[in-house]
Amino acid sequence: MLSELKKSPIVPVFFHPDAVYVRNIAKACYAGGIRFFEFTNRGPEAFDVFHQLENFVRSNCPDMSLGIGTIYTPEDAERFIRAGADFVVQPVTTAEVAAVCKKYNIPWIPGAMTLNEIWSAWQMGATAVKVFPGNLVGPAYIRALRGPMPDVPLMVTGGVEPTEASIREWLKAGVQAVGLGSQLFKGDFSNDFIALTERVAQLMSDV
Repeated sequence: MLSELKKSPIVPVFFHPDAVYVRNIAKACYAGGIRFFEFTNRGPEAFDVFHQLENFVRSNCPDMSLGIGTIYTPEDAERFIRAGADFVVQPVTTAEVAAVCKKYNIPWIPGAMTLNEIWSAWQMGATAVKVFPGNLVGPAYIRALRGPMPDVPLMVTGGVEPTEASIREWLKAGVQAVGLGSQLFKGDFSNDFIALTERVAQLMSDV
């Protein structure tokens, strides 16, 4: 996963309760060059929507890795993995979810902020550690922690702007990937998913 993230370091982070809309968003991102997509577990519809999305992605986006985010419990981790999740993302770090991901040999990206949290997550078997929320620490924080901690793969979400300058600054600071959420998906693409594809394609060409 890490080697592929270097080639495709932008990870959309998205939730919507309408399965058709989500499928179109994922397809538009894929057409723009995205190869990792994180759907978040943030509503009562999340599991059903994810199940439909997983079936769609396998048929229409064959090179896309579909992850599930906002996972807190081992029960949720297991049911989404069984539903086809390729990787699991947490806003926090829990040993129980780590154990489920290890059991199924699924990449695990837990959330952390301090050096102690990041190191603990890495020691527990994280594939990469998600620094969140990025807007509270900034790229300078990543550069600073890379001194004593040069080898832990990092992903940052929160506060990453969908611009070449913002993404490049985070990547140069030392993260392996950036998660882009609400700022990437500003607006309603219901009648113009091509606009999202073009937006994504431009960002992918810049990095």
